[in-house]
Amino acid sequence: MANPRLKETYLNEIVPSLKEKFNYSSIMQVPKITKVCINKGIGIAVTDKKLVDVGVEELTTITGQKAVATKSKKAVSNFKLRENMPIGAKVTLRGDRMYEFLDRLMSVALPRVRDFKGVNDKGFDGKGNYTLGIKEQIIFPEISIDKVSRITGMDITIVTTAGSDEESLELLKAFGMPFANQKK
Repeated sequence: MANPRLKETYLNEIVPSLKEKFNYSSIMQVPKITKVCINKGIGIAVTDKKLVDVGVEELTTITGQKAVATKSKKAVSNFKLRENMPIGAKVTLRGDRMYEFLDRLMSVALPRVRDFKGVNDKGFDGKGNYTLGIKEQIIFPEISIDKVSRITGMDITIVTTAGSDEESLELLKAFGMPFANQKK
């Protein structure tokens, strides 16, 4: 099986350019993406358990990897939430599946967002990781709009080995992440 397009781009173009830009002494110092975590909270699932199954199925369809249901850690009486109730779905992607998902996210899904002006560059956590929120799952072409019963969003966290947000920003820009206020 051939390497994903983004992985080839990373190895052949991004590594040399970042090594030169940040004056790394070795290519091993160049930051890389280690994993992508996708989390989907389904708050209304307190009243309807089938919604969690639908959420798990949607995430599995989008990512190509089996998603798991997340359970509540503690009880909150105001939300009618008991401990260990299923309230969401999550999946962690690594390796080739991660690159394939990022490629689809940046080149197909994000441009399908209505009035898309780019993603916010304020989603960094100070340690080089980036999180973005998506309001509707129907931007992914794998999801059939006819079969969707309710529009739900998800959080996508891109975990990198970068030591700072600046390095991580440059890495994601090099991958083609469409940031809103990019200076050309």
